Amino acid sequence: MEIVPLAAGATLLEAGDDVAHAHFPLGGAVVSVVLAMRDGRTVEAATVGREGALGGVVSRGQAPAYGRAVVQLPGHAVRIPVARVEALKRDAPELQDILVRYADCLTAQALQSVGCATLHSLEARCARWLLLMHDRVRDPELHLTQEALAEMLGVARTYLTRIALRLQQRGPISYRRGVVRVEDRALLEEVSCECYGTVRRHFERVLPGLYPALED
Repeated sequence: MEIVPLAAGATLLEAGDDVAHAHFPLGGAVVSVVLAMRDGRTVEAATVGREGALGGVVSRGQAPAYGRAVVQLPGHAVRIPVARVEALKRDAPELQDILVRYADCLTAQALQSVGCATLHSLEARCARWLLLMHDRVRDPELHLTQEALAEMLGVARTYLTRIALRLQQRGPISYRRGVVRVEDRALLEEVSCECYGTVRRHFERVLPGLYPALED
């Protein structure tokens, strides 16, 4: 087990890679699991921060990664060999139970993102994604470029720029180069679709106290 730095934009896993290590993000580090298409476009399927882990937390032994794991917000993570995680799960059934429950929550997040991307406006989806980041960073300033936001939402940057401007005009956020600042959290939640609250409530039911709370 070791603590390793996570640099913004770094790729921890590519789709198809054998997963040799599990990563548990610390502090405000956030990793996105994204799906890459043949034409080069990407879209995010799940967000992992201090509440979770990536790689080998459920499967027994090594297994190929399905998506690409990209660091969105830098920080550090605890890195543990998958073989060690397996040994810990055998020795501590409670840990096995927690990881299985977390996998359920991560699956719920990925499933909800399918409906969200299909049925909800880009403005609502953008607000939802910013809320996910805000929960995990616990700081009003999110160091995110419009390019990164566009890639996570699977849209062209020019389209995302118009949405960001609209959100600024409504008041929940402000934006300067490379930094999105959450100005009105309550208003941002109003702009977001129900997907944010649906997934958060599922976390609270399945793993009470695990989802990052801003007041901690």
